[in-house]
Amino acid sequence: MAFLSSMNIIGSGLTAQQLRLDVVSENITNINTTRTEAGGAYRRKMTVFEAQDGRNGFRSIMASRALASNAGYNTAGGVRVTQVVEDPSDLKLVYDPTHPDANADGYVEMPNVTLVKEVTDAMAATQAYSAGVTALGAFKTVVNQALEIGR
Repeated sequence: MAFLSSMNIIGSGLTAQQLRLDVVSENITNINTTRTEAGGAYRRKMTVFEAQDGRNGFRSIMASRALASNAGYNTAGGVRVTQVVEDPSDLKLVYDPTHPDANADGYVEMPNVTLVKEVTDAMAATQAYSAGVTALGAFKTVVNQALEIGR
């Protein structure tokens, strides 16, 4: 049924944005971590999103609907997180010869996490999540009105 795939699409967006916000939280938590299990300073992580069922573009789906085809109803679509990758940008070097992780020259490798970038990313994820909640509310209203017609 089409309305169930709509709910799956909205749910996939909410799940993806929640994971994005979790990754941002991890980055902020580790903003001063100079030592990790893998060795070296913490590296900023980023989420990579991918459209599910990307083989059908919006235009082709609308064209198939115009021809009264039900081919698109059984494909949910949506978004998914394909991977969480490390930011390859350079780590920051800070001069602090008293730090336990300082090298022979007195420099410490600090994470490549910038608070402004993380807050901006968190705000974008929050806005996208909020838009998904709004879409879910509109979907609920449409379903309730459809049920009222049947009374």
